[in-house]
Amino acid sequence: MIDVTALGEVLIDFTDAGTSAGGQKLFERNPGGAPANVLVACRRLGHSAAVIGKVGDDMHGAFLRDVLDENGVDTQGLVTDPDVFTTLAFVALSPDGERSFSFARKPGADTMLRSSEVDRGIIEESRVFHMGSLSLTDEPARSASLVALARASAAGCIKSYDPNYRASLWGSKAEAAAQMRSVVEHMDVVKISAEECELLTDKADPAEAAAAILSQGPSIVVVTLDAEGAYVATQDGDRTVPSFRTEAVDTTGAGDSFWGGFLCALVESGKAPAEVGIDEAAEFVRFGNAVASLCVRARGGIPAMPSREAVDKLLAGA
Repeated sequence: MIDVTALGEVLIDFTDAGTSAGGQKLFERNPGGAPANVLVACRRLGHSAAVIGKVGDDMHGAFLRDVLDENGVDTQGLVTDPDVFTTLAFVALSPDGERSFSFARKPGADTMLRSSEVDRGIIEESRVFHMGSLSLTDEPARSASLVALARASAAGCIKSYDPNYRASLWGSKAEAAAQMRSVVEHMDVVKISAEECELLTDKADPAEAAAAILSQGPSIVVVTLDAEGAYVATQDGDRTVPSFRTEAVDTTGAGDSFWGGFLCALVESGKAPAEVGIDEAAEFVRFGNAVASLCVRARGGIPAMPSREAVDKLLAGA
């Protein structure tokens, strides 16, 4: 069995790296994409992981495949397409480590995954099927995502969703809201940020937003609260779990590392999401908080995903 399979964007983050001697902005090539980040986090924490997605037949696509292979992620479901270019994201960092994005994705390879290219066998062998919302922005990837989700439901996978909003990738906010909401009812566990609450539910308050999502079918909802930690809700209660205090160097991949940690803790429990009570869900969040805390202390993204040993050490000393 594969512990976690994720479908979606595998891309290059060209990350702000200061300025050159001539005063021009420098960008450093880093592997990225939220689903890929989650998978590497899972691998660093000792769990098996597989990717379903598409890259171009170019230097960046080869680099991304190599990085995933080196980190032990199964890349059998990662398609290489000679007709499209690997998706690129340029990431600028503010002094406090927050990010702004500019995408080269018109189209990018991740949007061109076709339903016929989805490896159904991988999904059927997976305990958790995870997806974000960037694969819903464009066809044919939107249809491919829905086919994969249906297969995951039929196979009895735990279905995980992180609707990661990037305004520039949608035609309008209304379109984004409609598409991002369209799959919520099919999910078992959902993570959103505080900024995404209103977009997903018309409720700005995290508790109200979580309750609205729970009413649609998911068993566990987590709302990340940046430095304040995360709010988690189940059918039998809710709780805010504080973060581990740390000085952030780079927040790139922080939410993905958190969710990788959460999913690993869920898998290790051996329980279906509907069987998880609030006390146990809060422990999953605490574990995810520890993973994220270590991630943001280093230059962000895949290279910063911490080891299981480092996470266990932090938890033991807390």
